[in-house]
This record gives sequence, structure tokens and C-alpha cells, in this order.
Amino acid sequence: MTDPHAVDTPERLAALYEPPHPRFSAKVTDRLEATSRAFIAASPFCILATGGTRGPHASPRGDAPGFVLPLDDHTLALPDRRGNNRLDALRDILENSQVALLFLIPGVGETLRVHGTARITADPALRARLTVQDRAPTTVLLVAVREVYAHCAKAVLRSALWDGRERPPGVPTNGEMIAAHTAGGVIDPSRYEAEYQTRIRAQMY
Repeated sequence: MTDPHAVDTPERLAALYEPPHPRFSAKVTDRLEATSRAFIAASPFCILATGGTRGPHASPRGDAPGFVLPLDDHTLALPDRRGNNRLDALRDILENSQVALLFLIPGVGETLRVHGTARITADPALRARLTVQDRAPTTVLLVAVREVYAHCAKAVLRSALWDGRERPPGVPTNGEMIAAHTAGGVIDPSRYEAEYQTRIRAQMY
């Protein structure tokens, strides 16, 4: 049965949505600068998205805040802790190195998105560096970062995911991250954040 309302071309898709504000197109950076590192250091949980010949997979990854380690401005180390040994994500990466990470912090509406390519290593020194409770990860994912950007809080607010939970101190605001990720200093973090808090609730739906 044919769906007459199917959105199946870029042109049909574009006709349904307003173009993004220029600041949202400009907010993507290609490196782990200070605010991105601070967000990752405060995050105890991320979702790893991969895809291979068996289809796409989304895998939860969690540990103490900062369990994902920036090795430099362009590389993240993600330990592979004990699990069910299905190895869906790792098998995907052997076939297709493209990955995405979504970092969350309890009490924080904003999330941080990281896109790049990954490879798997069993480097003893790196595994030892990521040891927890005397157990080193079996392997470590090394993610070469291509894109980093903050994502607004609407989805978290709509879901009431963190309702009643206080925002941890020291986590960079959405305004601070966008300012840091945007070339040319076009965003004033304090002003943006003040307007953002009002705007996001007015534009929830």
C-alpha cells in the first residue's frame, strides 16, 4: 500500500521544516575543547551507536563520572567493561568504523553529541590506565573525533527524566558550550543562557 504522505525525498523533508538558525549550524566543532571535556568528565553514562551488516545497534555504557577519557583534543578512550559478550557494537566497528556517542549527566537537560570513527585496541598500558576495582577492561575503543556539539534540553524536559534532581555544580551550560564551539565569538554565553531558559519552555511543542 502506497502512503501518499510519505516523506521520501530531501525536498519533501525540507518543505516540512523551517531551516535551522545559523547559530545551530555553526555550533559544531571538530575538537574536544574545555567545555566538551568538562561535560564528559561529569558524565557517568553515554549511549554508543554503531552499525554493521547485521543492522544498527545502540549500546548503553556507564561507570563513574569521567569514565570516558579524552586522550587529546581529537581522541576519546572508552573502556569496554564486562557485559553479556554479544559484542554487537564491537563487531559493527570491525565492519564499519563510524560511531556516535551521546553523553548524559543526571540533573542536566543538555546532552553532548560526539561523532567520529572508532577502532578497538587491547593495549596493556591503556587498559591498565582504565582499571577499576582491580579489573582492566578487556578492550578499549579509541574514537577519533570528527564532530562535537551540545544538544538542547527539550527532549529531557519533555520526558521529565531528571525532575527533582539538582544540576551538578561546574557542568558547563548550553550557552557556554555553544560559545566555545562557535567560531568568531558570535555568542555571548550569559545572554544566550538567559534567553535559552525562557525560549526552550515556550517552544517545547
